[in-house]
Amino acid sequence: MARIRISRVGEQIKKELSQLIQQELKDPRIGFVTVTGVEMSGDLQIAKVYISVMGNEEQKQETLAGLEKAKGYLRSEIGHRVSLRHVPELIFSIDQSLDYSENIERLLRDVHARENEEQ
Repeated sequence: MARIRISRVGEQIKKELSQLIQQELKDPRIGFVTVTGVEMSGDLQIAKVYISVMGNEEQKQETLAGLEKAKGYLRSEIGHRVSLRHVPELIFSIDQSLDYSENIERLLRDVHARENEEQ
């Protein structure tokens, strides 16, 4: 039962953060950001937020810095929008899974192209 609540709270925070980042933040360092997931700790005190950023490595780091700067604002807004006794601490992390899957897909295309050349 507790895992279901943790999952629901994580999904609600993901939804609210997505809206806040897209519509409310005006920091020019924050580029095109997608919140891909939120992992909540068992006691709901820490929320690890996974984000995907379009751009090169420098743009990703600038976006991460902008989000770190706006962390207090984001926490206070989540506190207003989600009814929790304690608003969780936000930890932002770049989601590498999209880059990883893109790399695997490219490797598979290369293997497939080599097999077609050999036939």
